[in-house]
Amino acid sequence: MANLVFSLFLLAALLTLSAAEIRLSEIRSDARSIIPFDEFGFTHRGRLEIAVTDASYKAAKEIDPVHMGFFLSTRDAWIHVLQQLERREIHCVLNSKLITRLFTFNNLQDNKFNKTYDEVEANQFTLVFANCIPDTLVSMNVRTAMYNLEGANDSRDYLSAGETLLPKLYFGLFVIYLVLAGVWIYVVVKNRAMAYRIHVFMIALICLKALNLICEAEDKSFIKKTGTAHGWDVLFYIFSFLKGIMLFTLIVLIGTGWSFLKPYLQGKEKKVLMVVIPLQVIANIATVVIDETGPNAKDWLAWKQMFLLVDVICCCAVLFPIVWSIKSLREAAHTDGKAAVNLMKLTLFRQYYIVVVGYIYFTRVVVYALATITAYQYAWTSILAGELATLGFYVFTGYKFQPVGHNPYFVIDDDEEEAAAQALKMDDDFEL
Repeated sequence: MANLVFSLFLLAALLTLSAAEIRLSEIRSDARSIIPFDEFGFTHRGRLEIAVTDASYKAAKEIDPVHMGFFLSTRDAWIHVLQQLERREIHCVLNSKLITRLFTFNNLQDNKFNKTYDEVEANQFTLVFANCIPDTLVSMNVRTAMYNLEGANDSRDYLSAGETLLPKLYFGLFVIYLVLAGVWIYVVVKNRAMAYRIHVFMIALICLKALNLICEAEDKSFIKKTGTAHGWDVLFYIFSFLKGIMLFTLIVLIGTGWSFLKPYLQGKEKKVLMVVIPLQVIANIATVVIDETGPNAKDWLAWKQMFLLVDVICCCAVLFPIVWSIKSLREAAHTDGKAAVNLMKLTLFRQYYIVVVGYIYFTRVVVYALATITAYQYAWTSILAGELATLGFYVFTGYKFQPVGHNPYFVIDDDEEEAAAQALKMDDDFEL
């Protein structure tokens, strides 16, 4: 039962896995019964190259190496295989007829194996190593390459069938953010008398997002053509790191009203930043480890769990300053005699709170759900949905907090002041 629970959790983790480049993996003294490698969406002209070298195993007694080997499995098939194991219909994954067995250790020659497989079934498969002999330590070096053949000249496409459009997608988004940066710079310069430091901070964030997208476009483009990123992944990680920190910092600063409502941060607001920034550092380190090591690493699941936990904590932490600002504005509305002004600010911060919550929910929950239910050849749609949600969030933030020469929040007459006071009173009565 423990192995079944572990395997089900592993399956859930693999739903977000997508590794297509040529990968070199080292397995050292590993006793795991299941070691997943890469997942890939094949077309009818898909191909898998696998080379195993320096393969060895240690067992307390004489064993039959036929019970150790590699196979391909779809996600649906894997669920049924787990059920077969639970019902004891089979004693080893390699005995199931639902998988595509590639080879076992009895096929090794001089501790090596090298073969190319043509995958004629168009589907998404995961390459997995199974060790059905308890307490047996396995060591080996594995080189894998999965790709689809395209066109009359059989050019190789190392991106999964559902990701082959990603280079164009990311480049298109880069152009959009480049235009957005130009528009925002124009707005800030035109209204520089009303511009604050937070607006310059927004320019930096948009530029970092654009750089992140162009690096990701180049990263995917080189992987698509050659199977390796040629260093673009390093730039992508750097800009992702900076962009992630600046995005969460911006949400916190806007939530506190820094720069445009007050020129300082309170102690509790500084503590939120002191929590969010180190957590973002940890999240980005976890992302690099997850992407570069692959699920065959022993601690891959631990890093995956750490990333999810840290991301949830960051998302929750950035909401507190917005709630504090809403509470502060409600209290100020009854003491400083500016009910209308504070009501407008209060409405703005409530809208921003709702949008931040919606953005977090959509990008963390809805996008994940789309990735799980969408057919493998349309995997790019969930990525597009997440990017469009991010773009919408950036546009909303810029529009609502733009520097303007005649701020409507401060042009209030007596009738509006009295109406706002009544609205605030009704709001208090509603909450009570």
